[in-house]
This record gives sequence, structure tokens and C-alpha cells, in this order.
Amino acid sequence: MSRIDNPNNLCGVICINKPRDFTSFDVIAITRRAAGTRKIGHGGTLDPMATGVLPVFIGRAAKTADLIPSLDKRYVAGFKLGLTSETEDIWGKLLTENDKSVSRDELMTAVNSMQGNIMQIPPMYSAVKVGGKKLYELARQGIEIEREARPITVHSIELLSYDEKERTGVLDIHCSKGTYIRTIISDIGAKLGTGAVMTSLQRTLSNGFTLDDCTELEAVRSMTPDDIEKLIIPTERLFSGYEKITLNAKQRKMFMNGVVLDTARMNLSYPENTDISVYDEDGTFLGTAVIDAEKGIRIKYLNVLN
Repeated sequence: MSRIDNPNNLCGVICINKPRDFTSFDVIAITRRAAGTRKIGHGGTLDPMATGVLPVFIGRAAKTADLIPSLDKRYVAGFKLGLTSETEDIWGKLLTENDKSVSRDELMTAVNSMQGNIMQIPPMYSAVKVGGKKLYELARQGIEIEREARPITVHSIELLSYDEKERTGVLDIHCSKGTYIRTIISDIGAKLGTGAVMTSLQRTLSNGFTLDDCTELEAVRSMTPDDIEKLIIPTERLFSGYEKITLNAKQRKMFMNGVVLDTARMNLSYPENTDISVYDEDGTFLGTAVIDAEKGIRIKYLNVLN
């Protein structure tokens, strides 16, 4: 990457509170113009109707997106019982209606059954690929195919509110990457025998970042690269949960040149496959590494800015 493309040599993460009716690509395009660099990626797509935390990786930090240890997501989702749709949300073509009443206790039983390690069938209107084609591409052609259930984890699911008369409510869901919230809601509706659709979705946690870390997209529109630099969260925060080691000048030079360091000579006794954050004696973050039983300390990500 040239400094012409990235004039401030920006590297790190800026979190955007994505507004409704914007795609994740819209957010990337706006941030790219403000930052003055093409090297930008994001941490997990949000549908246009969804809002909330969208981490944007700038510069060489884009290489870390697949290395982040915390990939869990958290959402606040609205729902309505008594309806089903093609897309499992209120914006899709409605398929059925049901006027069966559901008590709070009945709803709680269905909600609690979704917690833990479960299998989930991805919806047809999703970006999951089958046979090289995305499911939503087939769905738009009126084609529905059998999908294999995939393992997901719902760490917690809480019913924040429920209006028994209107059969509407709000859920707080903390889950693993790849979980479809609208499918969780649809499955709850199926368990109750009423059907259910998602009516709103806000992501409150992504890649270890929360809404408190976010900047409003409208504010980013008028920013310069210097403004963006002030908002950037350092790459090292992504790996704050890793074990930390400090290298002396000689070890630093070897590490930066890709030499595998001998853990025995360094008196390190971490278990195999331990991820570590690497710093020099000045406290500068150098990158991440992994303990390899055969090779020693092997580079996983190198935070080289120049």
C-alpha cells in the first residue's frame, strides 16, 4: 500500500453505528472516502434494515478480521407472533397468519429452549452458499432447496418485554458467529404453533466492540483522514485477551524478519497453540504469534506499518 493511497498510514479499527436502510457496503464506501484509503473491510455484514455495531478495519488492520479471538455477536431484536414470511422477518412476503393467544409463561418456555448449543437451518434468504450459489439468489428465482442444519451457540437469550395482547416483544440474544436471529425467532414461533417474524434488529456487540465504541455514520461523512485517525482503535486492543510477551532488541529483529523464536531459550512454557501478543521493550505492539511445539513462537499476524 502506498502512502498516496493511505496518506496518514492509518491502521486500526473504527466502529460505526450503522443506521437503518444503509448496506454494510454503503458504510465502507463512506468511510473509505473519509479515510482516503481503499484498504478497508468490515467485521460482519448487517442487513439494510438492521442497525448497530459495524467494526470497520482500516489499512493493514484489515488482515486481522479473521484472527480476532472474540467473534461472538449480541443483538436486541423485536418480534411479532402470529405471522410467517418468506424471509422470516416483517419485510418479506407474508405467508400465514394465526390469531392464537400466547401467555408470557408459554413464550418463556419456547424462548428458553433456544439457549445453548443447538442446530440451526439457515434461511433461504441468506448468503450461505450451496453448490456455489448463494441461497438468496435461488430464493429470488422461486427455488427452495434442502439445507443442512449447522451448529450454533446461543450463550444467552432474554425476553426484555412482551405485550400479550399485541403478541409483540423484544429479545436480547448473545450468540456465536453465523447465527441467524430471524431464524431463532421463526423457530420460537414454530414451537408455539403460531409462527413469528422479526420486526427489528440492532447489533450491540461485534468482535468485542459495543455501541459505546461507535461513531455515527453521518459524522463520518464530513471527516478527513486526520479526523478518522483520532477515532481509530489500535489493532492491539483486538488481542487484549492474549498472553503478552516482551522481546529484547535482538529478538525483536528476528521476530520482525520472520524468524521462529525458541521458547526454551526464552524460558517460556505456554501450552501448545497458545495465542500471544508480542511487544518490544518500548511497549510497542509488534503483532501476534502462536506457540508451536515443533517450531517455537510462530508469527500469526505482524503489525508492520511501514
